[in-house]
Amino acid sequence: MESEGRSPTFRVLGPLEAQVGESFRLSPGRQQIVLTMLLLEANRVVGTNRLIEAIWDGAPPATARVQVQICVSALRNILRESGWADALVTRAPGYLLRVPDDELDARLFARLTADADVLAAQGNLKEATRVLREAIGLWRGPALDGIHSRLVRARAAQLDESLLLARETSFDLAFRVGDHHTTIGDIAALLQEHPLRERLRGQYMLALYRSGRRAEALEAYRVGRELMIEELGIEPGAELRELESAMLSDAHQLLTPRSAATRAEPEVTPVPRQLPADIADFTGHADLVARVRYLLVGRDTRRAAKVVVLTGKPGVGKSTLGVHVAHALGETDFPDGQLYCQLGGTGPAPADPADVLGRFLRALGVPVEGIPETLGERATLFRHLLADSRSLIVLDDAASESQVRHLLPGSGNCAVVVTSRVRLTGLAGAKVLEVDVLAPAQAVRMLVQVVGQERVAAEPAAADALVRLVDRLPLALRIISARLAARPTLTLSWMLERLSDEQRRLDELSHGEMVVRASVALTYDSLDPQARELMRLLGALAGATFPAWVAAALLGVDLDRGTQLVEHLVDMQMIEIAPGDVASTPRYRFHGLLRLFARERLEQEGDDAHAAITRVVGGWLGLARGAHTSLYGRDNSTVLHGSAERWPLPRDLVDRLLARPLSWLEAERDCLCGAVDMAVAAGLDEHAWDLAVTLVALFEARLYHDHWERTHTKALEAVRATGNRRGEAALLCSLGSMHLSGRKLTEALWVLRPALATFTELDEVHGMAIARRNLALVNQMRGEDGAARRGYERACAEFATVGDVVGQAHVWVQIAALDLAAGDIGRAEQHLLRALALCPPEGSRRVENQLRFRLSELLMRQARHQHAAELLNGLLDTVRVSRDLMGQVRVLHRLGTVNAVLGKPETAARVLREALDLAAQAVNTVPVDGIRLELAAQLRELGRHEEAARVETEDSQPGRLTIDRITAG
Repeated sequence: MESEGRSPTFRVLGPLEAQVGESFRLSPGRQQIVLTMLLLEANRVVGTNRLIEAIWDGAPPATARVQVQICVSALRNILRESGWADALVTRAPGYLLRVPDDELDARLFARLTADADVLAAQGNLKEATRVLREAIGLWRGPALDGIHSRLVRARAAQLDESLLLARETSFDLAFRVGDHHTTIGDIAALLQEHPLRERLRGQYMLALYRSGRRAEALEAYRVGRELMIEELGIEPGAELRELESAMLSDAHQLLTPRSAATRAEPEVTPVPRQLPADIADFTGHADLVARVRYLLVGRDTRRAAKVVVLTGKPGVGKSTLGVHVAHALGETDFPDGQLYCQLGGTGPAPADPADVLGRFLRALGVPVEGIPETLGERATLFRHLLADSRSLIVLDDAASESQVRHLLPGSGNCAVVVTSRVRLTGLAGAKVLEVDVLAPAQAVRMLVQVVGQERVAAEPAAADALVRLVDRLPLALRIISARLAARPTLTLSWMLERLSDEQRRLDELSHGEMVVRASVALTYDSLDPQARELMRLLGALAGATFPAWVAAALLGVDLDRGTQLVEHLVDMQMIEIAPGDVASTPRYRFHGLLRLFARERLEQEGDDAHAAITRVVGGWLGLARGAHTSLYGRDNSTVLHGSAERWPLPRDLVDRLLARPLSWLEAERDCLCGAVDMAVAAGLDEHAWDLAVTLVALFEARLYHDHWERTHTKALEAVRATGNRRGEAALLCSLGSMHLSGRKLTEALWVLRPALATFTELDEVHGMAIARRNLALVNQMRGEDGAARRGYERACAEFATVGDVVGQAHVWVQIAALDLAAGDIGRAEQHLLRALALCPPEGSRRVENQLRFRLSELLMRQARHQHAAELLNGLLDTVRVSRDLMGQVRVLHRLGTVNAVLGKPETAARVLREALDLAAQAVNTVPVDGIRLELAAQLRELGRHEEAARVETEDSQPGRLTIDRITAG
């Protein structure tokens, strides 16, 4: 049917009597449902699956898609006959019906009700009433009456609700012009249909009361109360109860308001200035302040409001920065007002956007009775009032995009500053800026601003230490500053001592309402239970950073879930992505104070941290053993392993991480050493010793003797506490290798002899082979070649017994060295070829590099110096790629010697100088006097006598090298 005075419309607000010009008839059932769904989403694509669901309510036949296509084809024919040939089009993944908004009564109704809201807010009540009546007049009964589909009925219910709201709004407009008598009948009839609707009952009571029928108004309340108790078991809401109380006391606010229609002039709209006070001693973030100002007031031709989101971890000063920037912009940039609201996003009950809009509308001059009921209507009115305004809105502590989205103005003249602990990246058009901790100098400046220049200058070291202790977190610095300012006689050193104890640091970071723990707790409490558990368990980690798989291991979940949870903690600013190359495998870290908070909650909430740590350490052990296998070609090559359970990781992840095993070991050095510490602290002695000895592949290659000794000493505590003799022997044997690397032969014997004795007692053949090989190396370094040869041969037989071919190959290389020392070049060549044949097909880069190095010596003994140079140049490339410091020095030294023999003093001097420079980075090794003397000789050959003299007199202590170890990855 047609609305009076309007073009024919597609009717939704009533029975589906779709008309275009003359009536056309639809087949009942599927055709009606398809057309209804297309009309409800007019000018938007409706998916075929959605149409199937609407028709068959979740139980479609096999031919459902074909039947939908038939319905659409029939509808096209009907529309074409009515002059709408191109209205219905196919658009993946479904169909789209083109209908102008003013020819669809549901859209027309929505526009008219919004127009009425705007007119009412402007005080034009007469026109608002007329437009609203026109909107209500579009209805011809319940929406979409007669269409039997679950989806359609759900949308119809929404439309019917919008009619009820419109009718209630029309009653409010009547009250505002003093017209109460004529509304009583209409309200009563509608209340008969909806007896439990409290707003409607309140309007009925008010109409009766203002018509002088007080007793009937109170009786209406009594009837409604009894009905609600009987039907719902609840009392009426606070608003209805307050209305009854006001009527009982004849409160003045119930009197008829002055008719807005009689106003000669509209009231002047107030200019809101709602910003909190600025911070007088605001410090730091100058670049960020300038960036925000540029984004909000810079040249930008976009029509949408400019929105900047300031995000960051708890206590970083987002709110302070947002308010400071807003004050800095001032009335010049935004003369029409500054609206502010604390949205409570980190609290237990974030602000309702509808309530916030109500506050903003009141601040913009809209009377209480003129504020629309629904969120959408309030947002529409808000955008309308700010359409020609230059206003700034500050939304502090937002919880989510959905909370903010309705609070944004539509005009490009306006700007919005949002602060949130959540990265609101889903907010269209917003610029998200990260607020980080202060730079060191800015952090000290904050202390100066509050405490005073004199006190800070008197203790500069203490000031720097305080800044470092709280990781430059502004909230913590402000608390420290406030406490010191309140106690002028106390020193910065006193505060430093108070904060040095991690157990009470969070207790000390409290002053008045400023409390670091409470600030963090707001976000922590808003997390779901599993995310809170993850944060607590992360506090048990020893390393500064960690990869995503650690989160999965802590919780015992799959990698996808672990990654999802750790990214959620990043979004909530509880952890952060560590700087560096995170393109493929991002790493994460805690801010220091947030880590303390996590550890504190871990202790308080009694999580099963032991099981979590066991899984994480098992994960590190599995990866470390995988890296060792990649380096040596076999899992059991030259190292003894324990029986500790490893945490399995996805094969593709392991392959990706260990593509360059030595580089991975280097990158994860702190975490791997920290995993040893965690294992020891948790009593996981088997994990501790296995991981410690597996890491020797890294410690040898990079000359990390401090890490080597520290991890082994810690692991020894664990194995000795549990009586784990096999683990103790393995650690002692590994420490023997460390002492050999530093040529500390006596210390090596102290640990290798008891290790061999224990292995023999336990009948641990592999351990015996490793210990015996190392003892033979001691004999070789002492010049006891016969004893060394006997030890090597026995160790080789034991390596063969356990199938450690890499161990055998290494021993034959050492035997070849004895042959070369004895001048038996032929036997040396046989033994080197034997070692080469033993190297596994999958490769053992370390042993192969040792073998190639020894072959270069053989070639030199055979006077094949050019071949030796070529072999050494290739080997140098290998050890440079693996960043093997010791290997580079050894190869460069020999390459210099070869070039000197070949008559190339310039090249010889260059590589010998490089060897000497690299040797200066090494520690705990033998003197490099040999390199120095050869370099001086080549410099004299070049006529550079003064330089040669300087080289000869340089200190020989910093750079030292081992004799028979080359450790390339």
